[in-house]
Amino acid sequence: MPPQLHTTQPLTSNWKFQRHGDPADQWQPVPQLPSDVHTELINSNRLPHPFLDLNELTTSWVAEQTWVYRLYFPTPVSYRENPNAIIDLVFEGLDTFTTITLNGKTIKKTDNMFVSWRVNVNEFLLEEQENVLDLTFENARARGLQLVKEHPEHDFIVHQTEVSRGPVRKAQYHWGWDWGPILMTCGPWRPVRMEVYESRIQEVVMNYNIDLTAGPGRPKVEIGAWVEAFGRVGWVEVDVVFEGATVMTFRGEQRKLARNGTEPEAWEYSTAMAKLEDPKLWWPRGYGAQSLYDVRVRIFDKEGGTVLAEHNQKIGFRKAELIQEPDEHGRSFYFRVNDIDVFAAGSNWIPADSFLSQVTPERYREWIQNAVADDFMFACASYPTYPEFLQSIEMEARQNVQRLRNHPSIVLWCGSNEDYQIQERYQLDNDRSDNDRESWLKSSFPARYIYEELLPAVVREESPSPNLLYHPCSPFGNGSSTTLKVDPTVGDIHQWNLWHGEAKPFQCLPEMGGRFISEFGMEAYPHFDTVQKFVTDQKELYPGSKMMDFHNKAIGYERRLLTYLGENYRLVYDIKGFIHLTQILQADSMAMAYKSWRRDWKTGGSKGRKCGGVLVWQLNDCWPTISWAVVDYYGLKKPAWYAIKRALAPIAVGVKRTFWDCTTRPADQLWKRDTGHADPTLSTRKVVYYVWISSDGTLHQQKDIVEGTVKIRFISVATGKDILLDTPASQTVLIEPNGLTDVLVSSEINWKGKQEEPVVVCVSLWIDGQKVSSDTSWPDPIKYLDLSERGVRVQYPNEFQVQISTDKPVKGFVFSEKEGVRLSDNGFDVIPGETVVVDVEGIKAQELEWKFVGQGQ
Repeated sequence: MPPQLHTTQPLTSNWKFQRHGDPADQWQPVPQLPSDVHTELINSNRLPHPFLDLNELTTSWVAEQTWVYRLYFPTPVSYRENPNAIIDLVFEGLDTFTTITLNGKTIKKTDNMFVSWRVNVNEFLLEEQENVLDLTFENARARGLQLVKEHPEHDFIVHQTEVSRGPVRKAQYHWGWDWGPILMTCGPWRPVRMEVYESRIQEVVMNYNIDLTAGPGRPKVEIGAWVEAFGRVGWVEVDVVFEGATVMTFRGEQRKLARNGTEPEAWEYSTAMAKLEDPKLWWPRGYGAQSLYDVRVRIFDKEGGTVLAEHNQKIGFRKAELIQEPDEHGRSFYFRVNDIDVFAAGSNWIPADSFLSQVTPERYREWIQNAVADDFMFACASYPTYPEFLQSIEMEARQNVQRLRNHPSIVLWCGSNEDYQIQERYQLDNDRSDNDRESWLKSSFPARYIYEELLPAVVREESPSPNLLYHPCSPFGNGSSTTLKVDPTVGDIHQWNLWHGEAKPFQCLPEMGGRFISEFGMEAYPHFDTVQKFVTDQKELYPGSKMMDFHNKAIGYERRLLTYLGENYRLVYDIKGFIHLTQILQADSMAMAYKSWRRDWKTGGSKGRKCGGVLVWQLNDCWPTISWAVVDYYGLKKPAWYAIKRALAPIAVGVKRTFWDCTTRPADQLWKRDTGHADPTLSTRKVVYYVWISSDGTLHQQKDIVEGTVKIRFISVATGKDILLDTPASQTVLIEPNGLTDVLVSSEINWKGKQEEPVVVCVSLWIDGQKVSSDTSWPDPIKYLDLSERGVRVQYPNEFQVQISTDKPVKGFVFSEKEGVRLSDNGFDVIPGETVVVDVEGIKAQELEWKFVGQGQ
């Protein structure tokens, strides 16, 4: 009899679902898996969409029910024809407490959304009739509350809604967050499949070592393979392929693994490390090619040489280090990839949808093109450590490290988010002199065992590379430093004294940095096109309406947002004008943060790397809402996204001026406390400005210094004329690679007896005759300026391009974006004598609406 080859059959169509206990005629079709019960109810017109208006409040009943998914499927022919055939059902993800029955018999119970489950079903299949597969999903919130009661030994401290999420391994944001709704859905959120085989490949690990001591462009790479298989196997072949050509082949027999009770038998194959000829390294985007090698693993039948099973994956080779060394600022925190220091600038990712089953691979790919990092699924809580919970999260961690470990873009695994802030806030045990791991489990902060023992051990054991890094929490200093109160000298920080906490002016951000800023943010409304999609009543389309308020989950958001707006801009209350102001506020905040903190990325090793990276909270949304996201649920970019992009150009010029708070005079030797006796004319009279150039080294060949020209203009806000200088000041600059080049430090405008007036400081950087970057600095606050009669001209040289010019400086020119529209730039300032050109896709340029600060003033 020929051997049974490993085959996979997706079980993703012809499902149906209903509420448990409903009559048989209440089954509704499920067109395709993945699925969740909310989506299916919406599609069958049995549930109003919870993203609209106040509908979230009317959908809570869904989470309180038990739901059943059912599939009828035939038994594979091989079950009858080949007595050696093994049939497994594989459930890649079930949300969350699930009873799986096949033909009326329970074959598995699940309790972790983040785990995949494999069940052998040979003894449960029917030969003469179709099989009935049922997935019954219980109420996760009720189970969570029960688990809390069952474990009175633990104090379930949980921020962001209620304690029931603490002991449940389910997407934590389903309980609601300060950026998302309470939507406790359930269902088969990842695919289901049936596998038939005699032998299969269980696991493939590609180990590698990198030696870069020979210098740039001459890496040495050694690789080796480890393969685990089940069943009857003769030998294994591992081919490593690059750009279609096989560059290395391993071949050998397997040896049996000693696994008691394993059925079928487990085998392994391992190779010695071997030199890879002319290796191509993987580089972060912008630093070089993202070279990936294809790995093909095949297991063969010993008798006939038939390929029984095949596994394919990709791998990239790179060296990564987290540099934490003592320096004059405390202790550094930055990344080095392939011996090149990398300023890590990007964003924090949240789940792309409240209903994860609806995030298609195409949507993921589009999002992943932006910066993304990976955390383990623990956030804002004191998690328990009873044995069953630890066992579940260890399985979860191992599976997910195995699933993702070959991705070279994953540089660091982070154990949790803000959980050490919970420890600090509630004064839970964290004795750093106590190295007894078992004692941590008996403390009031037992989750320390998870973050400092269990998870790092899993990463060490399951990672294929010696330089895949682990960090216990974000934020995390040195273990004993504070995380709730920002310690800027060590580790990473969450800087929420912008918006939260002290709610400092965004102009103070340059002095609010740290060694690595892994969270900070400013809220803004999405574009009007998105607002119209979640507010259906036209009478509710005004700032602060009931519908608008409901679609912002941040506590006390309105007083914070209006405070920042009122401090900086003349308030307008028509919905489109208000949206525009919030977006300019967010963009100004992001520009100030990214360009200023990037200015702390200097050459000189750790001694110069005062700030190693900046990650905005947050990149995206899980529903249409008002939040800190810089790109909304539908993928529409807010002006802040473009501001960040400009600040992070490979070589970027920056300018800022000293901030004079118009409402507060700081304490000094004469005035012993802050007072309100401030001088609002200082921002005009005393203009102290700084000009610099930041470089990430990606455009520098062999780390060479690049020559550029910086041009500086001082433009009257009132007239649009250049003042103080007849022609722009021009300065030749030698730009340091991968660091900072100061152009002007603490320079003050000399009015030379002329009448002082509000001016915009404009800087531009030119390389080889091309303008590569520009920046502007406006007087604070903008609300004091007369921005009427700007003389804006908008022209359309063709259907998909627009040109903007002006007679007087324009602040915050924004096109109102729509779904399906792409712009090359948005949310920019327009300077007299210069033309901004924007390319448009998805709509004719003349159909775009636009606003700028002071329009109609």
